[in-house]
Amino acid sequence: MAERSTAAVDVADNSGDEPLAAKADEATADGVAETGERNTAGDEADEARGDTTPKAAPVQASPPELHSGHKLARRYRLEECVTRLDGFSSWRAVDEKLRRAVGVHLLPADHPRARSVLAAARSSALLGDPRFVQVLDAVEENDLVYVVHEWLPDATELTTLLAAGPLEVHDAYQLVNQVSQAMAAAHREGLAHLRLTPSAVLRTSSGQWRIRGLAVNAALRGISSDTPQRTDTEAIGALLYAALTQRWPYEDDAFGLSGLPKDVGLIAPDQVRAGVHRGLSELAMRALVNDGATASRQEPPCTTPEELVKAIGEMPRIRPPEPAFTAPPEYQRTTYQQGTYARAQAVPGATAPVPTPPPPLQSRTGKALKWAVSALLIAALGLGSWQLADALMDQGKSKEPPPSQTTGDSDGDKGSQKTALKTITIQGAQEYVAEGSAQAPEDVAKTYDGDSSTYWRTKRYDDGPELAPYKPGVGIAYDLGSAQEVSAASIGLRYSGDHTTVHLYATDALSPSTLVSGMKEIGSITTNGTTASVKAKKPVKTRYVLLWLTDVPMAPADGYSSAGYKQAITDVKFKG
Repeated sequence: MAERSTAAVDVADNSGDEPLAAKADEATADGVAETGERNTAGDEADEARGDTTPKAAPVQASPPELHSGHKLARRYRLEECVTRLDGFSSWRAVDEKLRRAVGVHLLPADHPRARSVLAAARSSALLGDPRFVQVLDAVEENDLVYVVHEWLPDATELTTLLAAGPLEVHDAYQLVNQVSQAMAAAHREGLAHLRLTPSAVLRTSSGQWRIRGLAVNAALRGISSDTPQRTDTEAIGALLYAALTQRWPYEDDAFGLSGLPKDVGLIAPDQVRAGVHRGLSELAMRALVNDGATASRQEPPCTTPEELVKAIGEMPRIRPPEPAFTAPPEYQRTTYQQGTYARAQAVPGATAPVPTPPPPLQSRTGKALKWAVSALLIAALGLGSWQLADALMDQGKSKEPPPSQTTGDSDGDKGSQKTALKTITIQGAQEYVAEGSAQAPEDVAKTYDGDSSTYWRTKRYDDGPELAPYKPGVGIAYDLGSAQEVSAASIGLRYSGDHTTVHLYATDALSPSTLVSGMKEIGSITTNGTTASVKAKKPVKTRYVLLWLTDVPMAPADGYSSAGYKQAITDVKFKG
C-alpha cells in the first residue's frame, strides 16, 4: 500500500478510529501526560558515527544559545548539551519538581521544523506505550520550542552492546521480537519512526528493549518517507543483521560498525559469520530484501512491521541459554582439621623429634580403674532400660481415650503441622499492556514499597465492572528474583464495591512473550472489599507473576479522577 509520512503518519486501518497523529493537533502545549520516570543516556551522536539514514537539507538556523544551569518553565534545569546540530540542540536535564533526570530537545520557535516537531511529540505522547521512551512535555514559550522526554540511566544503547561483539541468539531474538511488536502497535496508531538506528534502541537492566525518538527524531531532522512502514521494517531488518554479525548491512561503515565488502551486495548473515542462527538470518533477509524472496527459501518478503511480527510468530521459539554450572572449589581442610594447629613450623634441614606415646594402663591400678569404669557403664545401661520399659507401659495404659471422648482439636493440630508460608521478596515490576495505552507505569513500585498510602491506579472507565470490551484487562508483572513456589498472594485495594476480580498468572518475563490466554493461572478471586487474597490449588513454581485485573468497581471522584469504574492497588505480597 502506498503511504506517505513525515514523523507522525496516518496508517490506514479498518477500525475507523481517528489516528493519534490527527489527535495531536487537539493537545495543548502542557497537556501531555507524564507517564515515565527515567530515560536513556545520550542519543544524538549518529552523525559522528557514520549515520546513513536519509537526511533533509540542512537548515540555516542556529540553535538557541543556552548554557548549563538554564531553567525552562522554572522546572527543567539544563545540565549537559548532548548534541548541537542543524538548528536544534539536545540536553540532559533535571526535572526539579519531580527530582528526576530527563532529556530535552530545544529549537527556536521560528525554526521551519518547530511546528512538525511539536505535532510529532504530542502524537508520540498520546500513544502511551511503555515500550517507547515516553514524551513527558511539549511546549512553545518565550520564542523556544522544547520537547521533554524520559531519561533511562540504567539502559544501554545497542551501539554500545555491539561494540563488544554480536548478541547472543536469544538476545537477538528478543530484540527483533520486541521492536517489531512495538513498531506494529505504533503504525496501527498512525505513527512511524523513520530513524530506527542502533542508537535509538536500548536494553534496560531487566532485559526489556525500549525505543526512543518515535516520530520526534525524524521531525527534528526533517526526514519523511512515501513508504513509512517499509522504511521502519527495513530498519528493523538492519538492526537484526547487525545484532547477528556485528556488521552494518550496507557498503558504508555506520554506527561504529564495518559495512559489507564493496561490489558484493547484500549477503545473508549466516554467510558473513559462522554459527549464526539460520531462522534469524532468513528473517533479517526477508525484512531487508523487499523486492522478492530470499535465496535460501522461497519465503515472501516482509514489508510492514505487522508482517514481521507474524513471521516471528511462525518461527520455533528460541529459548534462553541454560545457565552455566560452575563446579564448587575443592574442599580444603583447615590447618586445625589437618592437625597442624598451634604446632611449631618445621625448620628446613632439621629432623623433627618423634613424640613418645603414653604408656598403656598396664599397672595394677590401671586395671582396677578399667574394671570400675566398665561396671559403672553396665549399671547405667541397666537403669536406663528399666526406666524406658516403665515409661512405655504407662503410655500404653493411657493411649486409648474413653469411647465418649472426642478430639475436636485434630483439625487445628493438623493445620499447625503444615509448614508456614513465607513472604517472597519482590525484586522488580513493570506494567503489562496487552492492548491500548498504559495505566500508570511510573507508579508500579508503589504496589510493593511497604507504604499502604501509595497506590498504582487504573484509569477511569464509563462502563463496568468488566473492563472488556475497552480492554481485556490491566495489570503488573512482578519479578521474584528467581524461580519460587507461589502458593498465595494478598493485595490491598483502594476502592470497595461490586466488584473487583483479580487473576494471578505465571509468565516468562516482565514483558511476557505470550498472551494472557496462554499463561498458566495460579489462582483468582472476586471480592467487594478492600483486600483480595488469592490462594493456589497447588503451588506453582515461577520467577515472574502477572497480577491481572479484569473487573473493577464503581468508585467516587477523588483527587486523581472523576467518578467511574476504577481501582487502585497497594501492598502486593506473594507467599510460598
